[in-house]
Amino acid sequence: MPFIAELVISVLIVIGGLFLLIGSFGMLKLRELLPRLHAPTKATTVGVGGILIASMLFFWIERGHFTIHELLITLFLFLTAPITANLIAKAYLLRHVDPHADLPKSGQDEGWATFDPVGPDGYDPSEEYKPDQK
Repeated sequence: MPFIAELVISVLIVIGGLFLLIGSFGMLKLRELLPRLHAPTKATTVGVGGILIASMLFFWIERGHFTIHELLITLFLFLTAPITANLIAKAYLLRHVDPHADLPKSGQDEGWATFDPVGPDGYDPSEEYKPDQK
């Protein structure tokens, strides 16, 4: 195997491992949901993605055949991790944030994310707002 290929594969594995380590550390240290949500998404996309791409390159260069499995896993992780994080963040906002008191005006007809000030049917979500007790 050429030296440059070994170097690229090694760098991808080290970068992936560092992101996984930092993401795991972030899961332990961050206490609130929204900051804590950032750690696993980066660990998944960059960490696992880098290791899977390194594996794909190794088998392509060393064995001479291209494996599609690692590419499909990487694409699946790159697509699902940000979408899952976005949905979890929206659910958190819906349950823990008063759209009229805690958020600034959006400057448009619509509110922020899942918050519409008054829906088309006249429903006002602030009438039911009850923050969780800590």
